[in-house]
Amino acid sequence: MTNEDPDIFGGGSSVLLVNVIVNGKKGSIYIDESGKIGETCEGTNAGLKSEAEFIIDGNGAIATPGFTNTHTHAAMSLLRGYADDMHLQQWLSEKIWPLEAHLTGEDVYRGTELACIEMIRSGTIAFNDMYFFMDQAAKAVDEMGMKAVLCHGFIDFGDEAKRESEIKATEALYSHVKGMNNPRIKMATGPHAPYTVSREGLTWCSEFSKEKDVHLHIHLSETETEVKECIEQHGKKPAELLEECGCLTNKTIAAHCCWLDDAECELLGKYGVSPSHNPASNMKLAGGRAMPYQKLLDAGANPTLGTDGCSSNNNLDILEEVKFAALLQKFFWNSDTVLPANEAYDMITSAGAKALGFGPGRIEKGAPADIVLIRTDVACNTPLYNPVSNIIYSCGSNAVDTVICDGRVLMHENTIPGEEEILKKASETAFDLVRRKEDAG
Repeated sequence: MTNEDPDIFGGGSSVLLVNVIVNGKKGSIYIDESGKIGETCEGTNAGLKSEAEFIIDGNGAIATPGFTNTHTHAAMSLLRGYADDMHLQQWLSEKIWPLEAHLTGEDVYRGTELACIEMIRSGTIAFNDMYFFMDQAAKAVDEMGMKAVLCHGFIDFGDEAKRESEIKATEALYSHVKGMNNPRIKMATGPHAPYTVSREGLTWCSEFSKEKDVHLHIHLSETETEVKECIEQHGKKPAELLEECGCLTNKTIAAHCCWLDDAECELLGKYGVSPSHNPASNMKLAGGRAMPYQKLLDAGANPTLGTDGCSSNNNLDILEEVKFAALLQKFFWNSDTVLPANEAYDMITSAGAKALGFGPGRIEKGAPADIVLIRTDVACNTPLYNPVSNIIYSCGSNAVDTVICDGRVLMHENTIPGEEEILKKASETAFDLVRRKEDAG
């Protein structure tokens, strides 16, 4: 991969990827000026070679669809390592929420930039994010060239005044994202969870989502305690409550889903919900149960994969996460054949793209040029009996060489423009946030 022209990162140019493995065969991929895949072919088409403005020699790299992370709190990258090895509610109430009370829009902008760098390095081109000051998150995503579905974390704790404030924040984000007129950036409603949002809040979020035809992003049944408390308070389990409030649709992304019973799995399948499996976070916080992947899949749901935020996972490496997912499912459900490599691969490609509505998540003519080149001249890909197996079980972000989103090159030959300055600013911002919290007592 020898093109040294920095304009390769600018976007809006035709690019030809040559000498890459496409769907198991050595070939080429032509990306047109609109950011779509114009052609895939075996070998190298001489006509396409003369037509392309840039040529990237993959040196035998595996060309894979870009990866999708369906549950993040991106700007929490600033909280990486701030609080670890604690009980979930203690971690939230004593560490995370008090620090987040001092967040500013600038903090979220810098934290989201940092998150984008980390995700790009592991081949992620799209993510589903819930946090605060999301206009600033949108600014970072726009500049970094990624795709994202963004929602304001809606929390009312049953308080009417708080609910009205959250409604206004959600409506403002909708207007802001619509005004950006950027097809790479979408808005969702973001009711945080059934235990932090009232029935009225859940219902409003579902109605707004349907009215505006946007996604709905929520935490669901992460812990056994929240399930028990939901039954005590509402007389039904969380998924049943969400159905009653209209929150289950084929545009719903439900994070965690660890403590669903069989009937709830059927419920999510009935509505075509996309559960987001977050194995690293769930293991670290000792959630006690793995998402019932196979039952959700069999019921007709669309299982996907997310990393959660950096304060409960500590990184956003989707390649690490997908291996954890496959291993945790096998270990917890005592089945060595559950979530095989090809299905795990689908979770981070086609299923993730389907969940967020960003194309088919496949390399095919007419699809968005969301492409990642995985090096084969590295130890983790030697030998290469099965590329999909290696991607899921062997590869880390060190094997990711080039990342393309909507035809725009985000990383090439392991280089991301402006990365050094972004890391510097993010580090300064993180320590300043902690200082402000400590100064406030």
